[in-house]
Amino acid sequence: MKKIVALLSVVFLLTIGTSVLFAQDGGEATTDTNKTTTEVVTEEAPAAAAEVAEAEGESFHQSVKRYFVEGGPEFMSLVIICLILGLAIAIERIIYLNLSSTNPEKLLEKVDSALRSGGVNAAKEVCKNTAGPVAGIFLEGLNRSEEGIDIVEKSVIAYGGVEMGKLEKGLAWLSLMIALAPMLGFLGTVIGMIQAFDAIAIAGDISPTVVAAGIKVALLTTVGGLIVAIILQIFYNYILSKIESVVGSMEEASISFIDVLVKNGVNRK
Repeated sequence: MKKIVALLSVVFLLTIGTSVLFAQDGGEATTDTNKTTTEVVTEEAPAAAAEVAEAEGESFHQSVKRYFVEGGPEFMSLVIICLILGLAIAIERIIYLNLSSTNPEKLLEKVDSALRSGGVNAAKEVCKNTAGPVAGIFLEGLNRSEEGIDIVEKSVIAYGGVEMGKLEKGLAWLSLMIALAPMLGFLGTVIGMIQAFDAIAIAGDISPTVVAAGIKVALLTTVGGLIVAIILQIFYNYILSKIESVVGSMEEASISFIDVLVKNGVNRK
């Protein structure tokens, strides 16, 4: 429950930040979306040149907001939502994986020392006081130590699969955001192209201004979707590499843990 609340909090904060980012251009967005097709067709070259000259003096922050409005808030908002949700999931996974990373060698030394000095119960206390999936696997094996080393091996393998599932939790949703963002961008592009051809049909002539403006607006959604997918894909691959590292240490530690139990008198039955 705490993880869900934390995830929703991150999404809420990112959503508020995005709203503040684009709030200044709310009036401009309304003006642009209320333009009729006839007004777009009747725009002249001097006006376009003035807009280009004004755009040259924009900062990066202003350019991003302008492209967001020109791309169409209805589709660009969906792309931004994919980015917000994807980043929220990625940040939560990164925090969880960093907290799950432990030093298995030091933990093995503590467990070995506890087994020799205080027995199984002392080793259990060491595992309970240590965070991470490796300590959880050790604790599960210690709980089954009286049943023999064969049962311990099976329980360690089974619980290792459970811990791996916890590490990979949420990755399916992150993968969905990566796939969904460019698809929404392509959808916006197709609809924008249709609107551009409608404007040409209404004008009765192929105007370079109408064609260029329509294609530009249509392609902006695709660019936005691809940028979001690239950003989230980087986070996704980083998370996968962290999971592989944690799983590798879990497997090595499990093998060493069985050896420690055998050395301290846990035999096969």
